[in-house]
Amino acid sequence: MDFTDQRLSYEQGQLDQRSVPDSPFTLFKTWMDEALSKKVKEPYAMSLATCGADNKPSVRIVLLREVTETGIIFYTNYDSAKGQDIEENPNAEALFFWNELERQVRISGHIAKIDADKSADYFQKRPHDSQLGAWVSQPQSGEVANREVMEDKFAQLKVDYPEDTTVPTPEFWGGYEITIETIEFWQGRANRVHDRVVYSQDDHEQWTTKRLLP
Repeated sequence: MDFTDQRLSYEQGQLDQRSVPDSPFTLFKTWMDEALSKKVKEPYAMSLATCGADNKPSVRIVLLREVTETGIIFYTNYDSAKGQDIEENPNAEALFFWNELERQVRISGHIAKIDADKSADYFQKRPHDSQLGAWVSQPQSGEVANREVMEDKFAQLKVDYPEDTTVPTPEFWGGYEITIETIEFWQGRANRVHDRVVYSQDDHEQWTTKRLLP
């Protein structure tokens, strides 16, 4: 397959370093709100890149669930491949790509587990069957003989925990927060001369910005 003749010209918007807000969280919220208002499908879906002790990067899609004053939170299985990577190397990157807006946001920082009580609170807010699904996928990324094994386990869990019962929060499941160290905002422009503005913190924990070449 040859895609060398397939290309689009990005001409929807622009990003001026001189007019961006002091805080990257303000700009991120503005962009996320615009993505939601434009009905971008799951704009909170992000590519999460990790790298363990083997120095082999891994990437997958996870869902952003909260923006805090310092970073972003998602939830997953702690025993998963990504969890093992994070245990060995507590650095990660997340990438949001909103094709409809010709924008992307790249977040880099230190990653760590959040408080267990906070994870439990979120788990209990999940749909009942999603809670059961967390138990089915243990250990996540582990090999399984066939789909029937998973379906049988899910069926048994529905018997053990009917809709009107509380599903216990697994000890192996919970949230991670990426504490943002740098965050880059990318706006597609015509002729591949894109706008790129990156925020980073100085020695006084103040946010500074710089423009990058496309």
